[in-house]
This record gives sequence, structure tokens and C-alpha cells, in this order.
Amino acid sequence: MKVLLLGSGGREHALAWKIAQSSTLDELYIAPGNAGTKQHGKNVSINPLDFEAVKQFVLQNQINMVVVGPEEPLVNGIYDFFKTDSKLRKIPVIGPSKEGAQLEGSKDFAKSFMQKYNIPTAKYATFTNETLNEGLDFLANMKAPYVLKADGLAAGKGVVILNDLDEAQSELRSMLEHQKFGAASQKVVIEQFLKGIELSVFVITDGDSFKILPEAKDYKRIGEGDTGLNTGGMGAVSPVPFADAAFMDKVLNRVIIPTVKGLRNERIDYKGFIFFGLISVKGDPYVIEYNCRMGDPETEVVIPRLKSDILDLFEGVATNTLSERDIQFYDRSACTVMMVSGGYPESYEKGKTIYGLNNVMDSIVFHAGTTSDGPSVLSAGGRVLAVTSYGKNLEAALQRSYDSISKISFDQAYFRKDIGFDVTG
Repeated sequence: MKVLLLGSGGREHALAWKIAQSSTLDELYIAPGNAGTKQHGKNVSINPLDFEAVKQFVLQNQINMVVVGPEEPLVNGIYDFFKTDSKLRKIPVIGPSKEGAQLEGSKDFAKSFMQKYNIPTAKYATFTNETLNEGLDFLANMKAPYVLKADGLAAGKGVVILNDLDEAQSELRSMLEHQKFGAASQKVVIEQFLKGIELSVFVITDGDSFKILPEAKDYKRIGEGDTGLNTGGMGAVSPVPFADAAFMDKVLNRVIIPTVKGLRNERIDYKGFIFFGLISVKGDPYVIEYNCRMGDPETEVVIPRLKSDILDLFEGVATNTLSERDIQFYDRSACTVMMVSGGYPESYEKGKTIYGLNNVMDSIVFHAGTTSDGPSVLSAGGRVLAVTSYGKNLEAALQRSYDSISKISFDQAYFRKDIGFDVTG
């Protein structure tokens, strides 16, 4: 099988690493990929949002399957682009339709979907610039903290949590009147703040049946003790100790089954991953958000725990035979720690030479933001490397990642030293 994987981050490197292990793989291409993905296939210089360029490459190289890593091509309708093209329609795309991707692409769509199918989530209301005054009143009648979410994709920066009413009302004006997040904040969802501990649960579905992947917990804040600015994720652990059988049973029956059934009921074409961003409130799961793809850096701990052939699962998705496929996991723990550029998530410099990658023996180093310059590997983003390790428990896995990080260096590299702090020890 010839596979084209779209994307260039740590998530895509982890998927490439796993796809490359499949017994049915003939060739793997990654568009555009990074310095790490080329260890497992061939990088091709194509923008995943340039659907015409993707089409030409797929036809010229007789690609049998397209796997979509990031959310933007899905929200922009790459699945539909293939489905409605006479030359492409028989080539499966692993990822939902444009309508299905609205679970991530529109917070308002996701919240109304959850409300319709009685999926537990925070109480909310949606406002536009025309209903700004109602939104200001809505905030005034709420208790702090105030949660404001831009409706559309805002590169992970569209969620604001504030404790002061005046600040929250000012933020709402900024988002709606002044389009702080551009078109993404033409609508703003205001929701009740839920207090609890977060985790992520993932399924892969063919639209009828589904398989649950290992759960994970990521760490979004730049500073230790979960302080400072939000990032794309500073590390992740799997399994999550508090997600025991009783909790996961609630997740299955209250969240996963109603979601998959709801999508089918709405006749939404959904063949790919569903990411459930959950919060446990006194032992009960509530959905904070949906994503229409795997998370990052969660993929870097979830995929290494998958024992099964991932291409076999993808074939099951493509042919609506997922229920017949076997899925198995390693029972060992996996942890990843992100090495990021100094200054991230604000301004940072790129092009720093990375040293010591060949010295790492006990971990898998997934590249998140890298490029090649001859034999040298250079930093090319805010989040640069995800150092993933296995262990008999989370503590052992984390120790291994930190030992490996001590062998890697680049100018102004930064990492959190407390990943897993709230679920270990």
C-alpha cells in the first residue's frame, strides 16, 4: 500500500513511525513532513491545504490512502474534495467530512450537538456582534471564572479564562467588535467554568463502529505547576491513573456512544479520529471540547502504546469493517516531554542546531518543529522535539525521558521538569 500522510508536527512523526511498521506498507510519503519523518518515508514539499497539489501528487504516485494529521485540511473539506472528484473518490481519506470536522471547527456547532444528544458538557450560550449587549449581561449574571471561546479555529489561542467581570466583558468586546481572532471570533461561546482534572480520550471510527485508543493527559501551560501562558502542549502521559474502569465506563456510555450515534443520526460522514477533551468533575466526565484529529503531544504517547498494525485499523475505517479488526495495546506506560524554543509561546528564534540526537538510546525522539540542513537538524518552530519513553510505570517512563533530554541540546532549549506531577507520586 502507498500512503500519503499530511502534516509536519510531532503528531505526524508519531503516525509516520507507526505506519512505517505496518506489514502492508509499500511506500510512505509525508507532506511536508520534518527532519524526523524522513527517517520513515519520503518528505514531499506540498502544503496540505493546497488540495489541487495533493490531488496531482496522489494521482501521479498512485497513492492508495491519505491520512490527515492536522485539523485545518479537514475543516477546509479535504475529505469532501476527494469524495466529489471522479478521479479521487475511490481513494480513502482517514479523517471526517467537512461537516464532521465542525465538531472542532465550530465551538457553537459542537455545543449544540452535545446539547441535542444529552452529552454532558458545561452550560453555555453563543453570541455575535449583533447580540453583544446580551453577552455582556450574560457574563454579569455568571459567577467567576468566566470562560470565553472563539467559535472557529484560532491555532489553540481562542480560549480565554478570566476571574474579573470587567476584564471578561472587555475581552468579549475585543473578540466580537474588534475581531481579536479574526473570523474565528465572529461568534463567541461563553460557558460555565468546570472545576476538575482534565484528560483526553481518543477513538477511531468508521462511522458505525469504533475502537477506543489509550487515554492521555497533556500539560498545556509553559511553567511548572501548570502556570504561565498556554502552549500547544509541553508533555503528556498515558495511561491516566484516575481513569479507572468505572470512570471509563461512564465515558463510554455517556460520551463516546452518544457521539458516534449522534453523528450517524445526523448523517454526518465521519471516518477517522475523534478526540474527546474531558474533565472529571467529582468522578463524572464532561466534554470540554471535541477535536477531529489526534492531539499533539498526546499522539506521541498514545500511538507508541498501540500494539496493533495501524494500517489494518485504517483499512477497517476505509471499508467500514473496523468492527472486525483487532486492537491491542502495550500495558506499559508512556510519557513524552517537549523541548521548546526559548521564548515560546511568545517570540522565539528558529534555526538553532540540535546536538545529541544520536546519543539517545532509551527514548523515541519525535520531531515537532525541525528541518534539515545537510546532516544537521535545526529548530523550525516553538515546540521542537517530543522525547517519548516507555516504563513499567509513569515515574520510570518520565525518568527515562529526562535522562534522554540531558543528552540533547540546542541554544535556549527549555522543557518542563514536572510533567506528570499531578498524577504521579
